[in-house]
Amino acid sequence: MFEELLNNKDTWLSGKGPFSEIIFSSRVRLARNFSDCPFPARATSSQKEKILKNMESAHTKVDSLKDAIFLRMEEVDDIDRQLLLERHLISQEHTHVVKGKGLLLSRNERIAIMINEEDHLRMQAMASGFDLNACWEAINAIDDSLAGFVDFSFMPNLGYLTSCPTNVGTGLRASCMLHLPALTFTKKINKVLELLAKISFATRGFFGEGTQALGDFFQISNQISLGLSEPEVIDNLAGVVNQVKEQEIDARETLLKKHKINLEDNAWRSYGVLRNCRLISSKEALSHLSILSLGLDLGIINKIDRELLNNLFLIIQPAHLQKIEARILKEEERDFIRAQILREKLSEV
Repeated sequence: MFEELLNNKDTWLSGKGPFSEIIFSSRVRLARNFSDCPFPARATSSQKEKILKNMESAHTKVDSLKDAIFLRMEEVDDIDRQLLLERHLISQEHTHVVKGKGLLLSRNERIAIMINEEDHLRMQAMASGFDLNACWEAINAIDDSLAGFVDFSFMPNLGYLTSCPTNVGTGLRASCMLHLPALTFTKKINKVLELLAKISFATRGFFGEGTQALGDFFQISNQISLGLSEPEVIDNLAGVVNQVKEQEIDARETLLKKHKINLEDNAWRSYGVLRNCRLISSKEALSHLSILSLGLDLGIINKIDRELLNNLFLIIQPAHLQKIEARILKEEERDFIRAQILREKLSEV
């Protein structure tokens, strides 16, 4: 099953969705809890086991989940858990203290349901590009279907009850992963991030909460759920993301007009490093891939396939490298194999 994931290129980084040169992916997540069981932080082992068994049974009754893979996280080894994290299918929290935790995963990776994470269910739908509505429709249909078999914690005056107060209400968290190298290069990114914080939108790094914005990737998501309908949450986020996208486009145009030679030099230098390196860390590789991606978007470099380039953002991650090699790798070994893969893949174009 995990080998299948390595070969799946139709992911959130496929580059096939709307505005995917800047908005790499969209995600809508719903938090839900069973009404007859304490939240995971207070639930006993037997109560968590009951949730797992209920979901193992219930998912077979939902059309879009009938072919989904059911995993108990304690039966998944460390590297495979890290692989799921690198592919944005589980959270950091779901890789730790794994007893009683589970995952339902569609084979195309577009639907992932974490079981007994912070809430009993964290259900997400993902799509390539700027397509929040498609994500909402997919996860809403699953939520409606599960509600026919499960009684969720709900209060008419508050909405859905969740472990974290910020999720109470709709229980919905929508986000988009944006690639913003031009705003970073022009040193405008901090002002953008400060403004987003002032209007109650969260910004996180490449791997979500508590992580850095590696490769100039930024996740923008709503922070308010209570008092808003699901369409309102999604529309509000879409409006903000669209504004950030336009600012990135303006910054790219400015770079082309005023710093074209520097931009071309940086793009070709990154191409040269990636095609010739013998040792490279994931952080440095992501930085060069980011500049190379910008060069591709602006027509500076045009002989690289977008799908190949986007796939490299994933397969150079530590767990991916160890799955490819089918063995545990030390850091220097990973740096060597990462460089080898980059040389091989980029020499094919």
